[in-house]
Formats: sequence, C-alpha cells, structure tokens
Amino acid sequence: MNDQLRREIEQLRSEKTKALQMRYRELFGEQSHSSNHAHLFRRIAWRLQALSEGDLTQRARDRAMQLASDTELRLRAPRQFWRELDNPSKQAARDPRLPVAGTLLERRYQDRTINVRILSEGFEYEGKIYDSLSSIASSVTGTRWNGFAFFGLNKKVRRV
Repeated sequence: MNDQLRREIEQLRSEKTKALQMRYRELFGEQSHSSNHAHLFRRIAWRLQALSEGDLTQRARDRAMQLASDTELRLRAPRQFWRELDNPSKQAARDPRLPVAGTLLERRYQDRTINVRILSEGFEYEGKIYDSLSSIASSVTGTRWNGFAFFGLNKKVRRV
C-alpha cells in the first residue's frame, strides 16, 4: 500500500459518521444502510485499497457467487416479526409465579422491611414503578439478584 493511500485511510479514522456516509456514497454509488462508524471505516478502507491495488480476481468473484447461491440470505426480518412487535395484545403472558395484581410482597433484609406492590404491569417500591422484581432487589441490595428468588416466589405454583 502506498503512503498516500495509507494517509487517506488514517484520515478516515478521525472523520465523523456523516462524513463517512457521504464518502461511502461517493465510492459505492449508493446510500449506506449503516451508521456504525467502525463498519463504514472498514468498508471505505477496503474499497480504497481495491481501487488502488486491484479488485478481486474473477475466480474469487465466481467462487463468492457460488457460495452465495448455496445459502438463503435474509437481509431484513420478515414482516410478521415487526407486526408482532407492534401488536401489544401478543405480549408475553404473565409469569405464573406472580401473585395477582394488588398483592403486597414483604421481605426483611438487613433490619429493614421491603414492601413491594404487584401492579398489573410492573411493580411499585417506595413510590417508584419498576419493570421487574430483579431491579428492585438489585437497588435494595446493591448486587444482582433474581427477583423471584429474593422475594421467595421461585416455588412452583399450582393454579386452578
């Protein structure tokens, strides 16, 4: 690699992402789908080297095409995946270990009593709403805990 190309590639490292996206568009003739700085840098550096020193051989291109045709390549998630994310009615079912909404969980920890109210969506502790029992247990103890274990809810529950 010649010195001029090396300097140009080194200069790319300090460029902002927007500038890299514009350079990508110049070199590849299309908009980049990525805004990841490291990815853009690598792709542009490769392209500059390929233009300067020569691209892949025809044999390498043929082999790449052969490999690509042997696999099913998906570039985007299926539409159904996005629909399921957007549809709030198909959210995960409530964990059967949880008591009904409105129940108050009480736990003694280091000479204090921790009271947590079960809500229909989330948990209330000291006036704040939490997404999980684990986050409450972690904030109380200062270490990571399984919330069900901390509050003694790991036992299997038989629901009728």
